[in-house]
Amino acid sequence: MAIALYELTEGYKSLWDLVEDSDSDLTMIETALQTVEGAIEVKANNIIIFLKSLDADAKAIKEEEQRLSARRKAIENKHLSIKQYLQAQMELAGIEKLKTATHSIGLQNSPPSLSVFDRDLIPQKYMTLVPEHYEIRNDAVKDDLKAGIDVPGAELVRGRGLRIR
Repeated sequence: MAIALYELTEGYKSLWDLVEDSDSDLTMIETALQTVEGAIEVKANNIIIFLKSLDADAKAIKEEEQRLSARRKAIENKHLSIKQYLQAQMELAGIEKLKTATHSIGLQNSPPSLSVFDRDLIPQKYMTLVPEHYEIRNDAVKDDLKAGIDVPGAELVRGRGLRIR
């Protein structure tokens, strides 16, 4: 049965305690110390080999994560590109809705989003003081624009998106 490193370490400490005892046989203790020391070196070396193996595994996994991440991004970009192509072709053909045997496809307006094209033109009442600078309260600007109030420097923009069900 193999002896654990902590057991070897405890034995090593016990042998050093015997060395301090003046009545002990120093030759026998020295031989025992060398034996235990050699066993500790073997255990320590095996632990280092195991640690290097774990490092190699972690490195391989990290490289695989990066490869898979790049592959995922490429697939997501291809998905977006094909979806934009379908939307553009439907818009060019003037088709708002399509029904297939398995899917329903339609163009619809997205909710309005705020586009600030000139931050300096936004009136002070839409600003919030954040330490050292003002932040635009987008919700307040958006609400007023929806209510028909003109806000210099901002406008509502509405995109279109393709919905596939």
